[in-house]
Amino acid sequence: MTTTITEALAECKTIDKRLEKKQQFITMYLFREERIKDPLIKEGGAEKIIGQEMQAITDLHERKILIRRKIQEANASELIMVKSETRSIADWLVWRRDVASNLQRFLLELRQKIESARNAARNKGVTLTSGEGSRPDDIIVNINEQMISKNIEHLEEILGTLDGLLSLKNATITLDI
Repeated sequence: MTTTITEALAECKTIDKRLEKKQQFITMYLFREERIKDPLIKEGGAEKIIGQEMQAITDLHERKILIRRKIQEANASELIMVKSETRSIADWLVWRRDVASNLQRFLLELRQKIESARNAARNKGVTLTSGEGSRPDDIIVNINEQMISKNIEHLEEILGTLDGLLSLKNATITLDI
């Protein structure tokens, strides 16, 4: 069966919902008192039906593993170029999750710390400066603030472009599952 990554991801969500329902069903009929009639006797009995549901759960787990593996394979082989940098989709996903989020947080923290230092310096009556023409009591910033802003902006552009390209690729890359 041929499907897009978007459809495959939607199927994974459906599988999760089906798994939850099957687990609830099994829990509901897990045991009963001997004196109470088996409510599933017409279907072959609770033991048989629970066994079938357990097998269905195993089958759904295997289906989800297959779908995820096919998506990983497609993502590893498909390349995307963002701002003149080319990576596989798999690498871009790792970059977005592990690198970009940490870098973005770090850059924003630097900007916030510089702003806090600037306010503290102002309260002390000194200047926060890059070092040129400074006085002995001034506080020197050892990083280019404009570079921080440009890096934040560049990172936001990459993330925005990447999100659009990933959505497009998810809708167009086909998988044979």
